Amino acid sequence: MRRDRGSGRTERDEQFHEFVVSRRPRLLHTATLLTAGDTHLAEDLVQAALTKLYVAWPAFQRADNPDGYVRRVLVNTLIDEKRRIWRRREQTMAVLPDVAGSGPAGSGPAGDAVRQALRELPPRMRAAVVFRYFYDLDVAATADALSCSEGNVKSQTARGLDRLRAALNQAQPTFLSQGATP
Repeated sequence: MRRDRGSGRTERDEQFHEFVVSRRPRLLHTATLLTAGDTHLAEDLVQAALTKLYVAWPAFQRADNPDGYVRRVLVNTLIDEKRRIWRRREQTMAVLPDVAGSGPAGSGPAGDAVRQALRELPPRMRAAVVFRYFYDLDVAATADALSCSEGNVKSQTARGLDRLRAALNQAQPTFLSQGATP
């Protein structure tokens, strides 16, 4: 590894920095979907995934499918995060006090119901649905990102969609009472 003159940064550091600058917004968007709209957890997820990616930078550079590699790191990091005992004791709040600004695009009753329905799915099932339908990945690419078989992706996706439909059908009266269209 070569050091840049005067900066103390290695070539690896420069490459990683360029990667983060160019890809972080997309990674954050993906993490937000994987965490069902929990932006704080998404930020933590991206930071932890980038840390893991930096450590494994040589393997990432050799990967045939760098995007798939990054997606796999995000999903594995999410699953690891959900297994932490202290995370289970944490309680999320729908509305934080003293927060400035308006809600993200897709907010409102319908967006809230979709985020809540996604939040109720287990992490791997949620990842299968997000990769298949939000990112329009085929079954093979999703299986690669989740490090599982294509059959597992199909069954996780089918079960996830069934659970989403059921949750959204239960929430539908709430939409209508608040003036939203289903």
